[in-house]
Amino acid sequence: MEVALLMKILALNGGSSSFKASLFDVNGSEGAAAPHPLWNAEVDWQHHPGEAEIRAKAAGATTTRTIPIHAPLESLDPLMEMLWSGDTQVVRDRSAIEVTGHRVVHGGRAFRESTRITPEVRAGIAKMASFAPEHNRLELEAMDAMSRILGSQAVQVAVFDTAFHATLPEPAYVYPGPYAWLEQNIRRYGFHGISHQYTSRRAADILGKDLRSLRMITCHLGNGASLAAIRGGFSIDTTMGFTPLEGLMMGTRSGTVDPGILIHLVRHAGYRAEDLDRVLNKESGLVGVSGISGDMREVLAGIARADTRAQLAFDVYLHRLCSEIGSMLASLGGLDVLVFTAGVGENSPEVRARASQAFAFLGLKLDAAKNERSPVDTDISAADATVRTLVVKTQEEWEIAKECYRVTSPSSRPK
Repeated sequence: MEVALLMKILALNGGSSSFKASLFDVNGSEGAAAPHPLWNAEVDWQHHPGEAEIRAKAAGATTTRTIPIHAPLESLDPLMEMLWSGDTQVVRDRSAIEVTGHRVVHGGRAFRESTRITPEVRAGIAKMASFAPEHNRLELEAMDAMSRILGSQAVQVAVFDTAFHATLPEPAYVYPGPYAWLEQNIRRYGFHGISHQYTSRRAADILGKDLRSLRMITCHLGNGASLAAIRGGFSIDTTMGFTPLEGLMMGTRSGTVDPGILIHLVRHAGYRAEDLDRVLNKESGLVGVSGISGDMREVLAGIARADTRAQLAFDVYLHRLCSEIGSMLASLGGLDVLVFTAGVGENSPEVRARASQAFAFLGLKLDAAKNERSPVDTDISAADATVRTLVVKTQEEWEIAKECYRVTSPSSRPK
C-alpha cells in the first residue's frame, strides 16, 4: 500500500495591490475544510507609495515590517526571510520548501489544469499576459524570484484561475461577434476559479451532500467579483469573460457596460485605449458611482449619513448582482445552494439579505440573526428555506496547495 507523502508546500497568491503567502504540510488525505497554515504572510504595497507593509504570522507570533521598494516584488526576499528566521521562523532554511504553487490569473485555452512550471509553460503564461497584464507579468516575476530564492530543488507549479471554467459549454464561452474572434482566442474564460472551486467543495461538505448532486451558485464578492453556476461539481456558466472586467459591478471596475458607450467616448470625447482602461478598471464600479470609495464598508457608512450617491451605488450593485444571479439560474435550471464568499460576500449582511430577498420566490430565506453575525462556513438559511444559503470563507492558498500536491505527489506520476 502506498504511503501518503507529507510535503511542505508554499502557496503564493499575488494580486495587483498585495501578495499573500501560506505554508502548509500536505499529505493529500485532508478533507474539504482548510487547515490552519504553518505560516502565512501578506505584503501590501498600495497604502503607501514606495513602501511595502509585510505582516507574517506563525504559532501565535506576528511580525510586521515596512520596507522601501521601487517595484512590488522587491518585498519577496524579506518576506521569505521571515519564514526561516526571527519570531515567525517555522523551517530551518530554504531547502525545507519542496513545492511552490503560484496563482496565475490567465491560462487561456492552453492551460486547462494546474501544471508544473517549465520553460514552455512560462512562455505560454507570458503569451497570455496581453489579456491580463497586471497579473500574469507579476506572476512571472514571482516565479523568477522564487527560483532565485529557493534554488532549483524546489518544484514550482502554476495553478490557473481560469482552469475551473474550462468546462464551460460552447454556447457559454463564445461571444456573438465575428467567428474570427473565436479563432483569435477571443472568448469567455472566466476567473476566480480557484475560489469558486474551493467554496463549492466546502459548501457541499458543510451540507453533508455529494457535490455532484447539487445545483449551486457561488458568489465571489470582493473588490473583484464574479459568480459561477456549478452543476455536478463543474462550472457551466460564469460572469467574467475574456478579461476580469466583464460581469458584475465591482469595487473600481464597471463590469458589463454597453460597448456603444466606449465607441461614443472614442469618437466624441477623444478617449484612447489607456483612458478607457483607466476609467473602466480604476474609476468605475462602487467608487465611480458613489464618489466615496470602492470599499463596500465605506459606501454603507455613506448611506448611514444619508449620502444619496452612496445609496445609488449600493442599489446599482444589488440590481446587477441579482440580475446576474438570475442569469446563472437560467443556466442551471434551478437552484439548491447559494454561496457567498470573499470580502463583501463574507462580511456584508446587507448584501446577503437584499440578494436573498430578491429570490424569496425560489425558497431562499435567511435566518436574520445568523446573517447579522456574518458567520463563516455556516448555513445561514431559515429552518423552512427550501434553497440553502451559505457563507464560506474562501481559502485560495489552501486550494493552491492541494493542487500542487495533486500535480507533484508520487501517486500523480505515470507508472
